[in-house]
Amino acid sequence: MKIGSLELSGRYFLAPMAGVTDLPFRILCNEYGAALTCTEMISAKAITYGNKKTEELMKTDDGDHPLALQLFGSDPAIIAEAVSLIGHVSFEILDINMGCPMPKIVNNGEGSALMKDPELVYRIVEAARGATSKPVTVKIRAGYDSDNINAVEIALAAQDGGVSAITVHGRTREQMYEGRADWEIIRKVKEMVHVPVIGNGDVTDAESAQRMFDETGCDAIAVGRAVRGRPWLFRELNEGKAFRPSNDEIRSLVRLHIDMAVSTHGEYIAVREMRKHVGWYTAGIAGSAALRDRINHCESADELKKTVDVIF
Repeated sequence: MKIGSLELSGRYFLAPMAGVTDLPFRILCNEYGAALTCTEMISAKAITYGNKKTEELMKTDDGDHPLALQLFGSDPAIIAEAVSLIGHVSFEILDINMGCPMPKIVNNGEGSALMKDPELVYRIVEAARGATSKPVTVKIRAGYDSDNINAVEIALAAQDGGVSAITVHGRTREQMYEGRADWEIIRKVKEMVHVPVIGNGDVTDAESAQRMFDETGCDAIAVGRAVRGRPWLFRELNEGKAFRPSNDEIRSLVRLHIDMAVSTHGEYIAVREMRKHVGWYTAGIAGSAALRDRINHCESADELKKTVDVIF
């Protein structure tokens, strides 16, 4: 499929997740067949301030493509300025977050709060389009709450602003990540716009992915929480059948992930970031609660790898 002029090799994408989709994890998902990955969401305002932590979030390398860089913000001028300042970053798609449900984001009028203002959505997209030659996409939700299911209206506003694709998470902001995603709203958006629509929400395996395609007609699927601790899920989705590596393969993968994290973030930060990843890798293993407690007390990369060796 194509997003703007960008030709993609498949229809399964890695959804952006704060604290998860950093450079090492994106590379691993790429190696298992993700057709497009996405950075953690990055503050447009922080870019204009020259924030050092924000530069870290934009780290990439040759194994990290094709890549979408996701910004969040609510001021069209600031978003345009931020885009003009990231010419040194290598990425293929600029994505605007209009779906984050977290209170600290929403209370600033960003993320899901934008679902309340179609005119502002239009102006943000238009400003971003004017600042880059790359395709601009947006990620939205079904609506702000159950009384305001307006994904179609927001999608049309984004399309009028010039987006090249729209990702629709089938939950409202009110739902956060609870309850079931409403795939019907994804179908309605797909019926009303002429740009590609990417479905998101409750796809956990090859079977549910096929059902989403069948029920919504979406052009691609972005997978989020289900891929934590399962980067090989992309192989399963692409092959259309269940897949799980052997324990030996998982052990090698997790050790590689730890080494990549240390190389990217430094050992102190990497160990603390990898504790949650290793916890996800061990989900479903007998005695996993006790294992997670052990993982959370690891203070060095070597200690973490030794624990992984015991587990797998």
